[in-house]
Amino acid sequence: MAHFTYTAHDSGGQTRQGVLEAPSRRDALRALSARGLKPVGISEEPNSAALPATVAGLRTTRGPVRWTRRERLPFLEALARLVASGLSAGEAVRLLAARLNEPRLRRLATALWERLSEGYTLSRALEDFPSVFDSQTVNLVAAGEATGSLREVLQRLIQHFTEQRTLQRTLLTALAYPLFICVLALGVILFFLFFLLPRLEALLASLGGRLPPSTQLLVALSNFVLHYGIFVAAVAVLAALGWWQWRRTPAGRAATDAWLLRTPLTGALAVRVTILNFSHTLAILLENGITTAEALRLAERTVGNTALRQLLRAATDRVLEGEGLSRSLARTAVFPPLMLDRLAVGEQTGSLAPSLRDIAADYREDLTGWLQNFTRVVSTAVLIFAFSFVAFLAYAIVSAVFQVSASFKF
Repeated sequence: MAHFTYTAHDSGGQTRQGVLEAPSRRDALRALSARGLKPVGISEEPNSAALPATVAGLRTTRGPVRWTRRERLPFLEALARLVASGLSAGEAVRLLAARLNEPRLRRLATALWERLSEGYTLSRALEDFPSVFDSQTVNLVAAGEATGSLREVLQRLIQHFTEQRTLQRTLLTALAYPLFICVLALGVILFFLFFLLPRLEALLASLGGRLPPSTQLLVALSNFVLHYGIFVAAVAVLAALGWWQWRRTPAGRAATDAWLLRTPLTGALAVRVTILNFSHTLAILLENGITTAEALRLAERTVGNTALRQLLRAATDRVLEGEGLSRSLARTAVFPPLMLDRLAVGEQTGSLAPSLRDIAADYREDLTGWLQNFTRVVSTAVLIFAFSFVAFLAYAIVSAVFQVSASFKF
C-alpha cells in the first residue's frame, strides 16, 4: 500500500489536509470522494522499493541531463499505450518512471512524476521541459485534459510526429545518394590529379616531345591543385565558417532564408515542406479544440524559413482582424491557387480541419515525388560530369602517349 498526502475541500469549503493509504492514486481519489472531499492536490510519498528511479535518485545521477526532441516521440508512445489500457496520466507516468529500460526516458518520466506528485497537471509538467515538448504539444495535451480526450490527443500527436520523422528521413535519404555520388566523383578526380597524373607527367617528360594542348591543360590544373590547393581549401573553409556564423545572427538568418527562397531548387523544397507542415499542424490543432487564433500562432512557429514565417505571421494577423484564412494566405503569394480554393471550400462548409488534412496528405505525396525526381536529376548530372572529366583525362593521356610516340624516329 502507498501513502498519499492530500489537500482537499470539504462540503463546507474548509481545507483539509492529511495522509491516506491506498493501493494507487486512483483509489486514493476515490476514497477522498467517498468521504465527501474535493481533492485540490495529492502526492504520493516516495517509496524506494516501488520506484527505483525516485526523485532522490534523479538528483544524485551524474551531471545534468540535456533533454532533446529525440525523447519526445518514444515517451509519448509509451505513455499512450498505458493511457489506452485504462490508466490515468499520473499513474502511467509513475509506472514509466519505474519500468522504462532506456535511462534517459526513465529519468524524464521520473522528473515528470516529481511534478505530478506535487499536484501539477500533465500539461503543466510537460511545460517544464521545453527542449522536449514544444508549446504545440503542451497546448494539445492541455486541451485533451480539459475535454477528457487525452488518449485521442496522444494518438494524433504520435501520428503527427511519426509523419514528421518519416519526412525527415525521406529528405535525408533523397540527399544521401547525390552526396555519395559527388564524393565518389571527387575522389576519382583527386586520384588522377594527385597520384596518376604526376607519374605520367614524369614518364612523358623523360621520353621528350611536345605535349598536346589537352594534356598541357591537365598538367597545369594538376600543378595548380598540388601547389595552391591547400590554400584554396583553407579559404573555402574559412568562408564557409564565416557564412555560418553570419547566418546564426538574426539579420544573416533572414537574408539567407530569403535568398534560399528565391533559389529555384531550395525555394521549391522550402515551399513544399512549409505547406505540408503548416497544413498538417493546423489540422491537428483545430481537431483538438484549439482556437483558430492560437492554432495559427502555433502552426506558424513550425515553419523553419524565417522569410516564410514572416509572411505567415502577417497572414495570421489579417485572420485575427476578420479576414478569411484562404484570402489571407493568398496574399503571401506562396500557396498555390488550387490549395487556396480547397481551403475556401472548407471554410464555407465548416470542414476546415478535414480540408487541411487532405491537403497535407496530397502534399506529402507531391513532396515524395519531387524528391525522387530531384534525386534522379542531381545523380544524373553528377555522373555525367564525373564521366566527362574521366573521359577528358583518358583523352589527354592517350593523345599525349600517341604524340610522344610519333615523335620518335626509328
